[in-house]
Amino acid sequence: MNAAMHDDELMIDEDLIRSLLRRDVAAYAELPLRPLDSTGSTNRLFRLGEEHLVRLPRQPGGSATITQEARRLPGFAANLSVAVPEVAAVGEPGFGYPERWSVVRWLDGEKPGLGTGDVTAADLAGVVTGLRRTEVPQEALEDPELRWYRGEPIAGFDADVRFRLKECRELAELDLDLDAVESVWDQVMALPPAEAEPRWVHGDLLAENLLSRDGRLTAVLDFGALSVGDPTVDLICAWELLDVAGRDEFRALLDLDDATWLRARGWALFIALMTFPYYWRTMPVRCADRLVMARAALGG
Repeated sequence: MNAAMHDDELMIDEDLIRSLLRRDVAAYAELPLRPLDSTGSTNRLFRLGEEHLVRLPRQPGGSATITQEARRLPGFAANLSVAVPEVAAVGEPGFGYPERWSVVRWLDGEKPGLGTGDVTAADLAGVVTGLRRTEVPQEALEDPELRWYRGEPIAGFDADVRFRLKECRELAELDLDLDAVESVWDQVMALPPAEAEPRWVHGDLLAENLLSRDGRLTAVLDFGALSVGDPTVDLICAWELLDVAGRDEFRALLDLDDATWLRARGWALFIALMTFPYYWRTMPVRCADRLVMARAALGG
């Protein structure tokens, strides 16, 4: 079993998964099963045969995201030029495990390297555009489970960021100019309030949730942070994955004004600051990626 990342981590092992599969998806129950070397902080991931992946929430309450993904992903598949996970089955709680879980079809590709040209500005802009043009039905606008904080205006998070800055100053190993971070954040907080039409928000559009091949983006993964609201947070991918020229192209393709770009920089810094204290010991690769993003966001 992978090391626990959360205080309320659920016990998940291969025996549990076999039992759940035999009960709910018997046709897959005897396929080879192995944990992935790289797994997420929200779900445990297991390769199932050659064509599928089993995803099980790590914490209590994870059923909601499994249910939303199964319901919403077909709509995004129709509007994005890259692949999204196809849910093959959703299983129910059982055998002491309290959450719903899913089997999705395996998507080939690799996590894109940061600043390596593994994805293009046009590919990332296309994903952002596709998300924004996907219709948000009225029932989704009214669904409280789709109102996550990453779809809220960034102006409401000043106290949170000040607290995270204090936590990060206590991480002696963190090589990041936190005074510069605070200066940029002050600029973000000085912006006038922004009104944004509620759109779909992926909420975690970063390298660990993308696949690429031969220098092109091929898939967007893990819609567990899916929400409805201000889509500015989805711009953070520019600072993690693109160099300066790529960010300029990305911004031009999306026709982003100065205020929106500054708010997006603020989101990139906020998410990085949240990551460092919580995952410094358990997910060093994630922290290294966020450090790349934060340093790039300081540059503009």
